[in-house]
Amino acid sequence: MSSKIVVLISGGGTNLQAIIDACTDSNYPAEIVGVISNKADAYGLTRAKNSDITAVALSHKDFASREDYDQALIKEIDCFDADLIVLAGFMRILTPSFVQHFQGKLLNIHPSLLPKYQGLNTHQRAIDAGDDVHGVSVHFVTEELDGGPVILQAKVPVFEGDTSDDLAARVHEQEHRIYPLVVKWFAEKRLNMQDEHAVLDGNILPISGYAAD
Repeated sequence: MSSKIVVLISGGGTNLQAIIDACTDSNYPAEIVGVISNKADAYGLTRAKNSDITAVALSHKDFASREDYDQALIKEIDCFDADLIVLAGFMRILTPSFVQHFQGKLLNIHPSLLPKYQGLNTHQRAIDAGDDVHGVSVHFVTEELDGGPVILQAKVPVFEGDTSDDLAARVHEQEHRIYPLVVKWFAEKRLNMQDEHAVLDGNILPISGYAAD
């Protein structure tokens, strides 16, 4: 039986599309049962509808506080009885109560080699620092922003003269490869979180995740 996934988005949903595409493989062990966005005009909602996936717009602007919004979001997600919640460009800082409710069932993708460059503008920050390697991390979500245990990273080179857009394009290509893979591991019950550690096939993963170099 396939694991049920809810994907949270705020924008175009390219990582959502990568997972939608992966789910078209009959051997893929998961299915997306719902897509929720805090922005009604997010193109990712159109991607969901085009694939006959339930798409829900739940605007944070309709709520008085972050806590109120997250409680409504919890109720919406719980309606899907999801096994896994995938953050794919969901541009909201989650409240502790939300994270605790879905502890161990929340994945995020972040465009840097965590723990470097938590937060925003990661590509430009890597260029400004003179880094020759940049990348992307998939991690479990904890209450610390971009601070949960890393599951898998992919590295890309930084070339002289790169703009942040150049680097973003290179990173996006890797994002679309590794996120469906990590979702697959979780759906196969090979991956879980124990005591703030990512565990794959019974082995605690190092700080940089699986297969680092």
